Amino acid sequence: MRILVVDDEKNIRQAMATALEVMDHEVATASTAQEALRRMEAGPFQVTLLDLKLQQDSGLDLLGEILRRDPNTSVVIVTAYASIETAVEAMRRGAFDFLAKPCTPEQVRQVLERIERTRRLQNRVLELETRLNAESPEADLESDAPVMEKALNIAIKAAASEATVLLLGESGTGKSMLARAMHERSSRAKAPFVTVSCPSLSRELLESELFGHVKGAFTGALAETVGKVTVAEGGTLFLDEIGDLPLEIQAKLLRLLQEKEYERVGDTRSRRADVRIISATNKDLGPAVTEARFREDLYYRLNVISIQIPSLRDRAVDLPRIAERQLQFFSKRSGKLGLSFSSEAMQAMRAYSWPGNLRELRNVIERAVILADGDRIEPSDLGDIAQGTTEFRLGGRASLEEIENEHIRKVLANSRTIDEAAHILQIDPATLYRRKKKL
Repeated sequence: MRILVVDDEKNIRQAMATALEVMDHEVATASTAQEALRRMEAGPFQVTLLDLKLQQDSGLDLLGEILRRDPNTSVVIVTAYASIETAVEAMRRGAFDFLAKPCTPEQVRQVLERIERTRRLQNRVLELETRLNAESPEADLESDAPVMEKALNIAIKAAASEATVLLLGESGTGKSMLARAMHERSSRAKAPFVTVSCPSLSRELLESELFGHVKGAFTGALAETVGKVTVAEGGTLFLDEIGDLPLEIQAKLLRLLQEKEYERVGDTRSRRADVRIISATNKDLGPAVTEARFREDLYYRLNVISIQIPSLRDRAVDLPRIAERQLQFFSKRSGKLGLSFSSEAMQAMRAYSWPGNLRELRNVIERAVILADGDRIEPSDLGDIAQGTTEFRLGGRASLEEIENEHIRKVLANSRTIDEAAHILQIDPATLYRRKKKL
């Protein structure tokens, strides 16, 4: 990495530069704030090691100017004037970490390794976001249905605020798309949008994914890992299916919301966080609060602004336009330009109840585009919905295998990933993948 060392003591600058060069980093040094800023004009630095007490300048003031000029640099405060107050203030102003003099080369190495891991994770998030945008049509923020217009109006107003938002609605109604659209219309749009799926992992792994962990925190924790709270710094943290969040983690999330502080698993040091929380659930949290399965204080913190997203059947007037947008997206992606729906296909889609909502509609249209032979989507390309779906009545004349296969198909249609569907079905993802190929 390219590293800038800012310290007014010559011996310390030289010793730090030598140690960093031995670690194969490219190093530049500066003794004053003005010299540091001139060094930055020659090219960006991935890391800046900054002394808090310079002769004529304040390291904290210089920290703000460095981050203003280059928000992508990671600043580590290094000072002999160590205190909890200065550490908290430095972190609040955007420092990555805080080291007290005298610090050893090994301590510096560990901080740099954490920075590298954080950068890799951030790059991975950006890569996945780019891929997601390429694989998904843009969020549709238009509607002719009054109930959806109301939800969108609230979302647009809430996007400009810092308030926590709770999105309510059935699975597949587009809660995650609306959360992302709110982020993109907020003052945090240039910072990350990071999603955590609450029911996807065990309590231990979910806590680590959310807050990170230190080396040795649990079996298999071979290295320190930053959590998604760290990755989302300055941006939006979207907690999907918040109703499935374990009680033990609910207390830690409440602290994050109230105090903007958290601790990594196995660590005792509190860290500051600047993230906006948007959460979503397809459950009524009222009974969970009554039964003490969901903290009442957390519920009210999350529910500053709640938005009820209607099901697709409750906004049926929007279906033709949404279907056409999905058709254009998938036909372009597959190279089948010019595809259109036959009147019979559109009528079949209008008559269907869409229990899986927008997610099911997307899956059906993607499949239809692949299977279509001509330049029109026909009812035969739409699968079961052309017959109004195949419903199996318990106790009716259907085998267990038929009922099981139909249930698996519907869960897959209403799930975003194989892992999520496997969690719902309570089977191993590899087993579900094999079953899926035979359906």
